[in-house]
Amino acid sequence: MNRQDILTSLKSHSPSVLIVGGGINGVGTFRDLTLQGVDTLLIDRADFCSGASAASSRMAHGGIRYLENGEFRLVREAVQERNRMIQNAPSLVQPLPTTIPIFKTFSGLLNAPLKFLGWLDKPSERGGLVIKIGLLFYDAFTGKTRAVPEHVFDKHASALEKYPRLNPGILYAATYYDGIILSPERLTLELLLDAEKIGDHARALNYVRLVSMNVDTVTMRDELTGSTFDVRPQLIVNASGPWIDATNGTLGLPTHYISPTKGSHLVLDNPELRETIGDHEFFFENKDGRIVLIFPLFDKVMIGTSDLPIDDPDTARCSEEEVDYFIEMVERIFPGIKVSREQIVFRFSGVRPLAFTKAKNAGQITRDHHIQEDKLGIIPVYSLVGGKWTSFRAFSEQVTDRALTFLGLPRTADTKNLPVGTGEDSTPIKIDPYYTRGEISEMAVREKIVHLDDLLLRRTLLGYLGFLSRPLVEELANALGESLGWDGSQKNAEVERSLEILADRHGIRL
Repeated sequence: MNRQDILTSLKSHSPSVLIVGGGINGVGTFRDLTLQGVDTLLIDRADFCSGASAASSRMAHGGIRYLENGEFRLVREAVQERNRMIQNAPSLVQPLPTTIPIFKTFSGLLNAPLKFLGWLDKPSERGGLVIKIGLLFYDAFTGKTRAVPEHVFDKHASALEKYPRLNPGILYAATYYDGIILSPERLTLELLLDAEKIGDHARALNYVRLVSMNVDTVTMRDELTGSTFDVRPQLIVNASGPWIDATNGTLGLPTHYISPTKGSHLVLDNPELRETIGDHEFFFENKDGRIVLIFPLFDKVMIGTSDLPIDDPDTARCSEEEVDYFIEMVERIFPGIKVSREQIVFRFSGVRPLAFTKAKNAGQITRDHHIQEDKLGIIPVYSLVGGKWTSFRAFSEQVTDRALTFLGLPRTADTKNLPVGTGEDSTPIKIDPYYTRGEISEMAVREKIVHLDDLLLRRTLLGYLGFLSRPLVEELANALGESLGWDGSQKNAEVERSLEILADRHGIRL
């Protein structure tokens, strides 16, 4: 069904489950519920995968550093889910060799027990022995479903032979494998489109805002027209990430479930650095104890990330202080390679929906996920708190199982080995700026594009990879406008809207 068909159908047929939030956890739950035959509506106040899920570090990973916090269940689950992502979505998630430069041998041995006793807020630098132990656990958690090779541990001489541009002060370099999510936005969209193919009981709308709730009736507003409409779901799933408490407030449910932190990244056009890292991510601990990364993103390099407390997720921007921090961190690992502001082609910042905690250090807040259940009258509200991108399928399965129990329905299908976006109409990832009008028309119709920035930032990699120019933006607005029926004034408005978003949120001034 197209957008208008969905809006018309809702006037006569309310969904059993309403999901608020079109990020990865909301869309993952949407797919699983509709696979079980549950009549489900998903809404997002903006575009699908335009919030926290779009601002990830693009890693499908188990989170080796969480072992230090004793989160063995979380790491085991994430490693196994990483393998499933590589197997179920091979065109979008691929093995990623990850190298850790190590400057000490025994440092960090007491991090875990001191954290347990509450005597350590910021860990000391992790040395080779601690990292070696962690990698042994990491390999063991992969189990029989081994989608990636085991780790390799190199001493000083062999490490510098492999990576001659590395800081000569390193003692070791450990290489293990995780996964790269080539486009989180496209993976989320393919999951959503897969769900809608199941049947008309799967309905998803972007640019629809939750307005209020009265007894058993939820009121929503179409952001395109300003018109409002009501639905009467049996169950509400709040999957709005760092906006969970705000969404619950709109429902009339005051909560404090989220303790958000901001993470920023830069995308660089630095051919020397890109050639140096090859197909490897470099993942390491900076001098202040923050875990940071240098990441191969097609022909560019992505660097990040910060972990800073933030009150309002809508204000998240990559600050100049963060830019300075990222540039300096590259020089620590590759001292002979210069990075400058002029090489930045894109910057982005997102907010992690971490569970509320009194932890003094952001890095100590768990990345695990759980469901907080409340009730508005007789309608349950499931708030999806925390979680990692990699574990979305497992979290969605947990939410779906609880929803099925409430609805009195059996599980009839499993998602563990379910392929993602493998149909003939799935859009391949392109790493060049050249799209035909036919391709744009197909995306406009199939992929629920509403605004020009949906195309520039989420249906393609044009923004991320620094391909945009003002003439190209205008040309794409003309091509997209032909398919969506825009007149001249609307095309101009879409161009100005996109230029404003690119400048304000991503530091791109065309």
